[in-house]
Amino acid sequence: MPSPRRVRFLMVTVLAVVVTILFYTSKARHTTSRDPRTLNSFFGKTVNGLDQRHKNDGQIVIGGKGLTKDDSLKDHDGDGSVDEDDEQLAQQMAERLRAAEQQAKDLANAKSPLKPDAPSEVVGVGSSAGGQKKGKSRISKQDTEDERDDDENSEAEVTLNQILKRSPVVIFSKTYCPYSKKAKGVLLEKYIIEPTPYVVELDEHPLGTELQALLAEKTGRKTVPNIIINGKSVGGSDDIAELDLRKTLIDKFKSMGGKKISMKERFTGNAKDKAV
Repeated sequence: MPSPRRVRFLMVTVLAVVVTILFYTSKARHTTSRDPRTLNSFFGKTVNGLDQRHKNDGQIVIGGKGLTKDDSLKDHDGDGSVDEDDEQLAQQMAERLRAAEQQAKDLANAKSPLKPDAPSEVVGVGSSAGGQKKGKSRISKQDTEDERDDDENSEAEVTLNQILKRSPVVIFSKTYCPYSKKAKGVLLEKYIIEPTPYVVELDEHPLGTELQALLAEKTGRKTVPNIIINGKSVGGSDDIAELDLRKTLIDKFKSMGGKKISMKERFTGNAKDKAV
């Protein structure tokens, strides 16, 4: 069995040999040129890229196909260098952005397509109004009111025509008007008229205001009473009173009503009776 002294000597010798080998191999690694094509690890690529800093104008090259001439590009692929790969990636990204933008436009047009304005909204005459200033694109409040007025006028005209068919003699009146009461008293109490005159109290009629305005337009008389014979106005209270005073009321009705009506005074004795 070896002595303890001999064992210690052998251990020291082996340790010295190991240290010497490590020293020389480390020095050899530092003096040997690194080839990036033989270094597969990320660490090796990084070290090689640092060594090539000054050879590539201060730009680190870790991998890729080669440097690009476009200074505006960035390292898109994360390989530590701005090269042709980054240029291709940038081009692909731009194409995707253009495609996304076009898709967004198509979707917007599908939801709200660009259509020409309706003819009623284009200022000008004919089918072409290019270069002319457009009016309001929306129906204004005034337009709505005008349309409502047209509807009311149309309804009033239809109603008026229906009323005029009820009797050859029509008395347009108002219940509270003293002149209307006077005219109705003369025509309905002093005289007998056949067919019986049709009385319209405008203050109680749902279209009274519209009817009065329409009568003013057609007969030129804005006030009540307004006595109509065969669609024409005889006049108001003063006109009826004056004709009655002159004893010419029946003659007036005869000239305007013809054979459609008959009229006589309502009293006994010398009853004046004329067929009109």
